[in-house]
Amino acid sequence: MTTRVLILGAGFGGLELSTTLSEELGDRVDVTLIDKSASFVFGYSKLDVMFGRVTPEAVRMPYSDLAKPGVRLLRETVTAIDPEARRVTTDVGAHDADALVIALGADYDLAATPGLATGGNEFYSVAGAERLAAIIPEFSEGHALIGVCGAPFKCPPAPSECALLLHDELTRRGVRDACRISFVIPFGTPVPPSPDTSAALVAAFAEHDITLITGRRVSSLDPSGGVAMLDDGSELPYDLFLGVPKHRAPDVVIDSGMTVDGYIPVDSRTLKTRHAGVYAVGDVATVGVPKAGVFAEGAARIVAQNLIAELRAEDPAARYGGTGSCYIEFGQGRVGRVDVDFLSGPSPTGVFSPPSADLVQQKAHFGSSRRARWFGT
Repeated sequence: MTTRVLILGAGFGGLELSTTLSEELGDRVDVTLIDKSASFVFGYSKLDVMFGRVTPEAVRMPYSDLAKPGVRLLRETVTAIDPEARRVTTDVGAHDADALVIALGADYDLAATPGLATGGNEFYSVAGAERLAAIIPEFSEGHALIGVCGAPFKCPPAPSECALLLHDELTRRGVRDACRISFVIPFGTPVPPSPDTSAALVAAFAEHDITLITGRRVSSLDPSGGVAMLDDGSELPYDLFLGVPKHRAPDVVIDSGMTVDGYIPVDSRTLKTRHAGVYAVGDVATVGVPKAGVFAEGAARIVAQNLIAELRAEDPAARYGGTGSCYIEFGQGRVGRVDVDFLSGPSPTGVFSPPSADLVQQKAHFGSSRRARWFGT
């Protein structure tokens, strides 16, 4: 009897998991991959769209291009999850599984920050980045405020990158002297696990006259007055707001009863939930690592290896290490990298590699290699 593996979400985690299962088992496993979207987009591509480097069409990878033995991709919206029965209901029908993997990511809760939906600009969705691609070229004077509205949030270095790339854009147009840039983040440093990375970013902010406000989040916006309220009661006037919305697990996941404090708790080494045969990977889970694609990808590999071992009647001995590398745009075409380890020691650690031409190529290869692996292009 063919084992049925049902994967919810075709992001980093879902794509890597389905690819690995297909490579190792082919038609010996029945993999169903469900996603409501028509295409996949790398998270870092949103900054490229936002600053006019590429068009939205250029960064979309259609799921219709995905063709792998043993894998069936369905464009459906998940409407209910029964973890005990391992049954999933969608807007099209119902699916039963021997192994269920939830990789639905985190949604953006714009309503949690009053004023954000109507008077702010978020840059964490492709649609938001596309809107800002039309707004930023018109901004030529005043105060630009990059504000994080809650933690945890996807790709922790991204708001820092946004500040530095905005500096580049305003400098290129010759209007930087007429503009101020501020950046509000709820962490004590830009990249807490790596003091060296944080120090490099702080130095870059100082060099480019970007005001960094740490340990604070944006709690609400007054669009009519152009004022952002912070969680300590202070106010910041702005002319252009670029926001990172508060994140939360999708409603269908919360409604399933699997979450604790908004996310699915899992065994950090195996990604197993408290329900037999049910796993969670990526941004939807509480693992002890950042919400970033590279960590979802690494976790998915562990789930794949253990599922393969079980199907072969072997000991599922693979354990997730919580390591990953993040590439960071420092502006002016420069790219650095931080290699972080969240689970090996008593506390997270990060090793910083300063910007270099080699890292620019490495980041490009990061994207092209996964595009080739997952989509064959």
